[in-house]
Amino acid sequence: MPIDRRQFLAAAAATTAALPLFACGNAPAAPLPDFPFKRTDAEWKKQLSPAAYNVLRNGGTEYPFTSPLNKEHRKGVFACAGCALPLFASTTKFDSGTGWPSFYAPLANAVVTRSDRSLGMERTEMRCRRCGGHLGHVFDDGPKPTGKRYCMNGVALRFTPRVISSTRPGSAPAG
Repeated sequence: MPIDRRQFLAAAAATTAALPLFACGNAPAAPLPDFPFKRTDAEWKKQLSPAAYNVLRNGGTEYPFTSPLNKEHRKGVFACAGCALPLFASTTKFDSGTGWPSFYAPLANAVVTRSDRSLGMERTEMRCRRCGGHLGHVFDDGPKPTGKRYCMNGVALRFTPRVISSTRPGSAPAG
């Protein structure tokens, strides 16, 4: 009986629940550029939760179906948890069934990519353009209009809902 991606990932997560968060691996990767936003390792550890530090600074991956951002459907912006750079608009978010927040396009000038061969296959790693934090990977199985699936770690993101004004531009507030 064939299983779909969601069933496979759920089974994999259940069998590895006792393992620590895993990193992308130690295979050679393209060198990273010099990122403009810098902190010392001690400053990163102080600012980030242990899980966010593992993902953003060590290239780790959170367990699937654990991020509260999977169920975030309000309008707003998903920003880097390390430096607050806006990365994705909520209008590009979709349910990929993989267990990680997924988007079909990043905001302009938000991310950089590099080749990742750590799991014995070619993948494209996504990093924050400003602080270099590891976000996740991009795949070619997403929805239209891009056909891309930006599969992000929820702990690498912070969501800010869009504030809806109670008045129209040029009108006086109700009093």
